[in-house]
Amino acid sequence: GTEDKFELLNHLDQIDFSNDIKSSYSGPITDVKTFKPSYSSDDRTRSFLKVQDGCDYNCSFCTIPLARGKSRSDTIANTVMVAREAIDKGAKEIVLTGVNIGDYGKKSDESFLGLIKRLDNLNIERIRISSIEPNLLTNDIIEFCSKSKKFMPHFHVPLQSGSNKILKQMKRRYTVEQYEDTLAKIRQHIPDASIGVDVIVGFPGESNEDFMDTFNFIEKLDISYLHVFTYSERDNTDAIEHENTVDKKIRAERSSKLRRLSEHKLSNFYDKHIGTSRPVLFDTKKGNQIFGYTDNYIKVAAETSSFDINTVHKIDLLSNERARVFGSPTIQA
Repeated sequence: GTEDKFELLNHLDQIDFSNDIKSSYSGPITDVKTFKPSYSSDDRTRSFLKVQDGCDYNCSFCTIPLARGKSRSDTIANTVMVAREAIDKGAKEIVLTGVNIGDYGKKSDESFLGLIKRLDNLNIERIRISSIEPNLLTNDIIEFCSKSKKFMPHFHVPLQSGSNKILKQMKRRYTVEQYEDTLAKIRQHIPDASIGVDVIVGFPGESNEDFMDTFNFIEKLDISYLHVFTYSERDNTDAIEHENTVDKKIRAERSSKLRRLSEHKLSNFYDKHIGTSRPVLFDTKKGNQIFGYTDNYIKVAAETSSFDINTVHKIDLLSNERARVFGSPTIQA
């Protein structure tokens, strides 16, 4: 289990390598109750800081609680300490990750809002919040991020379906109306924010009308891009017992329609920012071009050899090239 990966060397010490007897070690996920924050260090530009693991939700399509256990996290003090380690190794951006990060601190008197307030004081250029459930993305969190110079104007908010009927069958904890209110609050406080959305197509019982409810709902939302997932059956989930499964060919067709909608949304989002200037953290060089992301998650290419990777520069966004935006350094007055 992932909880024991940090104990690997201790487990290896218990093995007698002088014989050919195979050895295995495992433990029930229900026994896992502790959590250690950790971070990635293979990318000098950004570090993914895992602040939480597990999930107490029981969405009918999901096996994560079976594999990762109950929601758990460390103290804010320990999490901040680990974040400082990532910063000391040169990261210019930290991405907060977890299975259900909005549940951070739920078994204590701490909270996700309390965590981001403490992280906001760190000596780092950027902090991003990865995927966060709409019912846990509170107005307080949105308002705090809108005033912060460290937290980027970028949210990823899972929707899964634009049909209240399907959301109920999925055992999601919000309605379409509540989801729309959350996104409206983001736009109210952070008009230029990038907003990503997860959606699942082909859930059992999803009629063509249900799918069109989802399509039409997303089409009218002011979002930036979609992550589209085609429903697949998973053992030990409630959904696998549902009747009226959707034909796999229909699932693929619906997925394709939403991916085309995502391309349209992303292009529109890029178009809105052509002619503006945004700070870009550059992370990759290829030939005579350097690539990076704006604060609001627009992928940018610039033809320059004067910038180094892992540096932030103000860039004029000049043209939408579909997969990215082409830009040039802003000339300082």
